[in-house]
Amino acid sequence: MARFDWPGLMRAGLTGLRLRPSEFWALTPAELLLMLGHGSGTAPMGRARLDELARAFPDSEREV
Repeated sequence: MARFDWPGLMRAGLTGLRLRPSEFWALTPAELLLMLGHGSGTAPMGRARLDELARAFPDSEREV
């Protein structure tokens, strides 16, 4: 299991992100890492990809 650098994360959260201690401790480690720019590494879906998916899977009314 990976260990977290709590002193470094606290310094980044409290001084870099200017979080209050209660805000810092309310975050999950994943949320904190995401806020610090260490997300999944996957770029958000762009409009072109959304349009492509909408064409491939159009909304349709369900037959009752």
